[in-house]
Amino acid sequence: MRTTVTLDADVAAKLKKLAHLNRRTFKSTLDEVLRRGLAAQERAATQRPFVVEPHAGGFRPGVDPARLNQLADQLEVEDFVRKAGSSR
Repeated sequence: MRTTVTLDADVAAKLKKLAHLNRRTFKSTLDEVLRRGLAAQERAATQRPFVVEPHAGGFRPGVDPARLNQLADQLEVEDFVRKAGSSR
């Protein structure tokens, strides 16, 4: 089938470069790129959507979520003291 296609300059340049690298004609390169693009669209349309399945996370027994900030502060202080002691 013969048809006229208007391409953006950057797309045409990339196609020409690809055709040159593969030692193929511009027409065959354009056909191949279009086939690949259309096939990718078809595959994407037939794939099942990714679904996240949640599970119960929770904390281990004995861990109080209300005190996690206190634990973070304690670890930060211990890290500061360790670094301050090693710099002497």
